[in-house]
Amino acid sequence: MDKPNIKQIILETERLLLREVNPEILYNLFNFYTDEEIMAFMGLESETQLEMERLKYEGGYTTFRTSMKLFLIADKGTGKVIGRTGFHTWHLPHDRAEMGYAIHDERYMGKGYMKEANRAAIEFGFDQMRLNRIEAFTSPDNDASIALLHSLGFKEEGTLRQHYFKDNRIHDSVCYGLLKREYNGR
Repeated sequence: MDKPNIKQIILETERLLLREVNPEILYNLFNFYTDEEIMAFMGLESETQLEMERLKYEGGYTTFRTSMKLFLIADKGTGKVIGRTGFHTWHLPHDRAEMGYAIHDERYMGKGYMKEANRAAIEFGFDQMRLNRIEAFTSPDNDASIALLHSLGFKEEGTLRQHYFKDNRIHDSVCYGLLKREYNGR
């Protein structure tokens, strides 16, 4: 059986290419491509990372009311995947989504790449996905993420106590929101 051709949206910024990952792309990857091809496509560097992605896929990214649209962030010059951004909890009937983002290569941190990538993802979310609201949750101790969210126009909306479990502890999250009407005015 021939492998399906993977069609994806690619967003371009000054220094980056943002390559779409959605449920259909993940289905094709995990059902028709080799582990090596999946790792290359997703920019994964270890079998452990591949297994984590496979578990997320098998656990179900989507339901009848939620979906996701992520973007792999690649350095335009080298093609190397340096991180991810996008919407991992997209509530279709409510025109809102939760944004998540991370840079995986420390050499790219602190140089404005995440702001550049998130700006493109936010514009795509409002313009193409027809979102009205974008939410982001971060640790109250994550100064870099908080500064990034403020620079993009997100407003702090409150603290969710004992919101997520990580590193064998339950942590609080600070909730940030950005409305389409607020972003269009920027």
